[in-house]
Amino acid sequence: MSTATQTVKKKKDAGHDENSGRSVGAGKGILIIEIIVVIMCLLWLIPTIGLFIASIRPRSESNSNGWWNVFANPTQITIDNYREVLTTGAIPMGQAFVNSLAVAVPATVIPILIAAFAAYVFTFMKFPGRDALFILIVGLLVVPNQVAFVPLSIIFQQMGINGQFATVWLAHAGFGMPLALYILRNYMASLPKSVVESAEIDGASHWKTFWQLIIPMSTPALASFAIFQFLWVWNDLLVALIFLGQGDNAVLTIAVAGLLGSRGENWHLVTAGAFVSMIMPLIVFFALQRYFVRGLTSGAVKG
Repeated sequence: MSTATQTVKKKKDAGHDENSGRSVGAGKGILIIEIIVVIMCLLWLIPTIGLFIASIRPRSESNSNGWWNVFANPTQITIDNYREVLTTGAIPMGQAFVNSLAVAVPATVIPILIAAFAAYVFTFMKFPGRDALFILIVGLLVVPNQVAFVPLSIIFQQMGINGQFATVWLAHAGFGMPLALYILRNYMASLPKSVVESAEIDGASHWKTFWQLIIPMSTPALASFAIFQFLWVWNDLLVALIFLGQGDNAVLTIAVAGLLGSRGENWHLVTAGAFVSMIMPLIVFFALQRYFVRGLTSGAVKG
């Protein structure tokens, strides 16, 4: 073997060893990062785990020792707290759960439909003052929702709908509209305009283009805002308390707050009520989470 061939072989072996070393080092780095992430997730879940364990312990045990004692005495586990919050109390959780669904679903669908129409207009139709009007609507994001409570209460009182579900539908639709328009308009702006132009050439109306082309292509953005809006409405207490109150139409957040008692003596029931209220948000998030990141990031940065 010639000297030149041996030199080339040595360089190849040295490069291979160097690449192998880098691969091993990179693998160790990734492993360390994964371990750190797992530890952080476990630390983040500890309060939730403690809350859940407290919800399946008797009141006497919860008042006498910490939730971690359940591992030493598993026989204390019971579902009495859940049975009590679902069937008894001033506002039964079962009824409040249905009321929350009756509030959250329309209050999510209404702003999505209106904002989708508006986003299409702002993206694909030209008219004087289009950009100024869009900026004005999105600028409403900086206005606190609380400043609208008194005017809305007066309007709803004049309409004779105070205490009804329609009040919170309209309130949440108005509060969520600027964010919905901002997300959907930015997403639609990232869609290929050639598709819309081709539909126009084929004679399709704006209505047909909107429903058959834009809406199917905007599914990630629609789903991401639906998650935001549904979780916001489902977990809302202030708007529901002001416009619905503690009557027959009370939602879950009001019912959970009422479980505590005047002196906080029923805190063990609040833990069970909290987990009942978490069921639907978890279902919605895991059902739509594959669209979540896509809907928020698409169209955010243009190259």
